[in-house]
Order: sequence, then structure tokens, then C-alpha cells
Amino acid sequence: MFLTKQHLKTAGMLGVAIIATSSLGACATYKNEFANINTRLDQLDAKVQGAAQSAESANQSAQRANQRLDQIEGRVQQLETAPRRAARG
Repeated sequence: MFLTKQHLKTAGMLGVAIIATSSLGACATYKNEFANINTRLDQLDAKVQGAAQSAESANQSAQRANQRLDQIEGRVQQLETAPRRAARG
């Protein structure tokens, strides 16, 4: 049985079809993996944004506390430098 040009051409086309099919199957697998990675990245991004909001809230609370301390600092200094009162009784 001799291979003719037509048989060789058909065999070549079949080989290309097999390679293309397996390549497309691999692309579908990668597409699913990229979708999973993107989902995970979105989840991590949401967590990071939540942590950033919490940090900003904590920073604002600390700033308010510092402002209150600054407001009462003058009064505390007055009380500390005022002469002591004699005890009654």
C-alpha cells in the first residue's frame, strides 16, 4: 500500500485538526483558571478596601481623641501649677 499525495495531505490535515483541538481544549482550561484567579483577586481587593476603610475610620477616631486631649491640656496645666489648697477640717 503506497501513500499517495492525497493520503499524505489528508493525514497532515488530520494531524493539524488534532493539534488544534487539543490546543483549544487547553485554552478553555486556561480560561477557567483565569476566571478563578480573577474571582480570587476581586475577593482580595474587597478585603483590602474594607481594611483601608477600617484604618481610615481608626485614624479619624484617633485624630478626634487627640483634639479632645489638646482641648483639655491647658486646663490640666492650670490645675497642676495652681497652689494647693489646705485640707478642711
